[in-house]
Amino acid sequence: MKINQCLIVFSSLILFNHLAVAQEVGQTLPEVVVTANRTPTAKAASGSIISVITSEDLARKQVRFLADVLREVPGIAMSRLGPVGAQTQVRIRGTEANHTLVLIDGVEVNDPSGASEFDFNTLRAEDIERIEVLRGPQSALYGSDAIGGVINVITKTGGTSFSSNGILEGGSFGTGTAAVNARGSKDGVSYSIGFSKFSTDGVSFAPKQNGNTEQDGFDVLNLNAKLGIKLSENLKFEIVSRYTDSTLEFDEAGNVNGFSLPIDSDSYTDTEAFSGGFKAVLQTFDGQWEHILGVGLLDIERKNTDSDPSNYRGDRRKIYYQSNFFLDSSALVDASHTFTFLMENELDAQDVSGSWVDSDVESETTGFVGEYRLDLGQQVFLTASIRHDENDLFKNANTVRSTLAYLHKPTDTKFNVSYGEGIKNPTLFELYGYAAGFTPNPDLMPEESYGWDVGVEQRLWDGKAVISGAFFNNTIKNLIQGAGATAVNASGKNKIHGLEFELMAWASKNLQLKAQYSYTQAQDANGVQLIRRPKHVASLGSTYTCFDGRLNLGFQANYHGKQDDTAWQAVSPWGSETVQLDGYVLANMTAKYSVTESVSLFARVENIFDEKYEDVYGYANPGLGAYLGVKVSLGK
Repeated sequence: MKINQCLIVFSSLILFNHLAVAQEVGQTLPEVVVTANRTPTAKAASGSIISVITSEDLARKQVRFLADVLREVPGIAMSRLGPVGAQTQVRIRGTEANHTLVLIDGVEVNDPSGASEFDFNTLRAEDIERIEVLRGPQSALYGSDAIGGVINVITKTGGTSFSSNGILEGGSFGTGTAAVNARGSKDGVSYSIGFSKFSTDGVSFAPKQNGNTEQDGFDVLNLNAKLGIKLSENLKFEIVSRYTDSTLEFDEAGNVNGFSLPIDSDSYTDTEAFSGGFKAVLQTFDGQWEHILGVGLLDIERKNTDSDPSNYRGDRRKIYYQSNFFLDSSALVDASHTFTFLMENELDAQDVSGSWVDSDVESETTGFVGEYRLDLGQQVFLTASIRHDENDLFKNANTVRSTLAYLHKPTDTKFNVSYGEGIKNPTLFELYGYAAGFTPNPDLMPEESYGWDVGVEQRLWDGKAVISGAFFNNTIKNLIQGAGATAVNASGKNKIHGLEFELMAWASKNLQLKAQYSYTQAQDANGVQLIRRPKHVASLGSTYTCFDGRLNLGFQANYHGKQDDTAWQAVSPWGSETVQLDGYVLANMTAKYSVTESVSLFARVENIFDEKYEDVYGYANPGLGAYLGVKVSLGK
């Protein structure tokens, strides 16, 4: 195919008139997910709604930070507090940012000293194997922080032979990236190690129209390792670790026309984070009884250097034991049963110090989980879960969850329904952490939620096209909100409901299309839409290959609808008013050319329309940017 022909096809990627030939190619979809239940589950058998992003998806889209690809997941809204490297929040189905539990290789990484959120700005994508996004209240499985859902990041594991990759990239805003990894296995020992360094001069946090010109840079170093040891067919161990060191320059808030908005300053934040885990798995009775013993550790330290220097340190230690019993009853009826019992103990701690704050506190929780799974003829799938949590700061809590999935095989249709409850304990900082302009509230109560969803998924042309839709409803009580100088439990019930649609199709042998649309209405007890919850979010993406697969072209457009935000006054008593932020479209184009089997060149243009947009009121974002790079691969 000539170059001009390839470009013509690329410019028409969003057309669907190729669907008539969709049967020409196959599409391999993920078969097993590990997040939907406490044991691995066939994705088709999950009664919960879950999205999977693979390493192939990340490479094809040239994703560099995890947050960039989450914009394409139904039900997710992103908020970044300025340019690349700034705090990035993820809200699932209209819930709060700290209602999303984030796992990396099974280790919880929400920061106990940082509003119990995970900051996505430092998580690079080079060594990620897959991402699973589980939507809906999941506290019966995962405890606190899972009111909105769970994002599980799984890094790459050593394969059967040695392989290694190296990446160099540079581009706009003084941006450079270097990454290298190696993985393999031998004699029952598998390994994977990765290194990446990202640096950018960036753009100013504070908008240029307010007279700000200073660039705010960002540097981040990531190291990760995974080691698997298989001592026998029945006993194996896994050790994972991740280290991040980053420096983010930012602009402090100042008085801009009476409101607290960023202005040029020399402030910066240094962050070091370590997470690690150990897991032992023992199979007994020919694999019918499985025992899992594990430990997860997290240590995060942030140092803010600004007009009011402060230090934040968050620590988490989790110890757990899980027992799974698998039983088939084919003699009576074609069915399989899975019984799971989990006991875990978690200790969260924060140590915050500064001129306004000196807080060194901790909280301990012990949880007990029981789960039952039924597979009836590989057509009807039922789960039921119950959890009991004992916490040293709050009253004991009980949560439940149940899901049902039905496969109608003649039409390749899946129906599913789920109900779940969620709980979110107040953060240690909200309870005890003073800061400039903020007073803690030790009387805060845990947030509680209950929600359900129903969905349908239709596969066409032997899986070459998949269309799915879902309706969800979630109610939150005691929602914790910032009220000027402190945090309070909102009165009444916050009601959230919405719709999600998703389409994936191979429109031809070389052309893949993906699209999604989400509608979310998230209101407080007075019927007012909650801030930073756009009602409409959508995305459209496509990939086209030509020249016998050597050239890969991609296009991605993400629409973020208009949303409300809060503008705070710059002086006491720090009143506020609601402002509306305009909707925007972020569109990217990518190209990759394989020079040889080992060497490939790639290029990417981000924000091709040079959109001027705000995720958070008063904070700037980068415009049009272009990047070039090379990747060298060794082994398979």
